[in-house]
Amino acid sequence: MLRVKEGDLSAYEVLVEQFKQPVMNLLHRLIGDPDEAEDIAQNVFLQVWKTRERYEPASKFTTWLFTIARNLGLNEIRRRARHPADSLDEPRPDNDGQPIRIVEDSTSSIPADASLSAELRAKVEEALMDLPEKQRTALMLCRDGGVSYEEIAEVLGGISLTAVKSIIFRGRAVLKNRLKPYLKSGEWHKK
Repeated sequence: MLRVKEGDLSAYEVLVEQFKQPVMNLLHRLIGDPDEAEDIAQNVFLQVWKTRERYEPASKFTTWLFTIARNLGLNEIRRRARHPADSLDEPRPDNDGQPIRIVEDSTSSIPADASLSAELRAKVEEALMDLPEKQRTALMLCRDGGVSYEEIAEVLGGISLTAVKSIIFRGRAVLKNRLKPYLKSGEWHKK
């Protein structure tokens, strides 16, 4: 990042390549829309480039990066709350007032194991999206981003280390309780 700060475009390209997936993962889990997460991730890296001269290596680069990603993700959540999208179930004038229906193919030849695995992934995603934003963000940074508790505290707005531990503990407890019917042992396995 120090080379990027000096305007080194090749260093910037390496930085984007190295961190684009963790940023997109965080944003996808934060807002629940993979396409929108990709768009916001592009904005994150645009913001990194625009503000590169103000970067100070007081803390780790990833803390700064994930803070930018979280802030832009929260901005998108607020924008959606102010301007909700049209529902596919609402009558539309161009459809003779009839709701649009999505028809699923019931003749799918997906094997049973793959179907169960897809169902489990969907249930996990659903449970994650139902968590409060701070719990969801903390869990994603901890698990997918490999970010330390200290960094998570900074990303979440400078909260205490104890608060981070509590947020992660409560988030895991909620997920365990909600997903217990889908777990073989009912035990939470840490990575």
